Amino acid sequence: MGHLDHATFGWLTPALSYAMAVIGAALALRCTVRALGASGRSRRNWLITAASALGTGIWTMHFVAMLGFGVTGTEIHYNVPLTVLSLIVAMLVVGVGVFAVGYGRDRGRALLLGGLTTGLGVASMHYLGMAALRLNGAVSYDPLVVGLSVAIAVVAATAALWAALNIQSPVAVAVASLVMGAAVSSMHYTGMAAVSVQVSPSARDLPGATAMQFVFPLAVGLGSYLFLTAAFVALSPTARERAAYASAERSAEAAVP
Repeated sequence: MGHLDHATFGWLTPALSYAMAVIGAALALRCTVRALGASGRSRRNWLITAASALGTGIWTMHFVAMLGFGVTGTEIHYNVPLTVLSLIVAMLVVGVGVFAVGYGRDRGRALLLGGLTTGLGVASMHYLGMAALRLNGAVSYDPLVVGLSVAIAVVAATAALWAALNIQSPVAVAVASLVMGAAVSSMHYTGMAAVSVQVSPSARDLPGATAMQFVFPLAVGLGSYLFLTAAFVALSPTARERAAYASAERSAEAAVP
């Protein structure tokens, strides 16, 4: 049985992965709030941005945390197509949940559907990412702990979407994002607690890419996307601000003789 280390770089990877989850959650919440105050193409675009931000944040959280994952007695590589597929699944399934909330007429039903779909998307991303592992040995899971991690993902996703529907102020969104980041991180490390590895030493070269060859550059790129999106959202006027600008312009025009 190989010894599993979830923090080979100390607290760096857990702290950084939590920060990525918080940023993704904050962006998704703000974009969903913007979407609910918009209509037509604008609503659709905000929801797409929300889904991509949340999916990217969750994926980046997982793989930044995995940079600190090690197993004694074997190297770890990643299957590139499966790793990319986990990112696509995260964005698509999270997108289904976000759109269910954004366009659902019955908010209660939309929240349940969106939370379940998004939570299962988060869990699917996690276990697809784990399926991409390549090491000298066999990976097994504790089914009860796996079930607990999936339940945490569904509850966390439902809570996040509820916050998007009911929370408007930036301070409340920030607090909700911190909680969501903690919930996503908890889901990840609960899922990792289900893992055990039976190492089988081998001289053969492992297939796939190392974390530093593939996962790290991709995580840096997606992290940059999150920061750029955050800047875009911060600089974009809200519906209330646009209405205030329009009202001010009408008042100015009316004042001109």
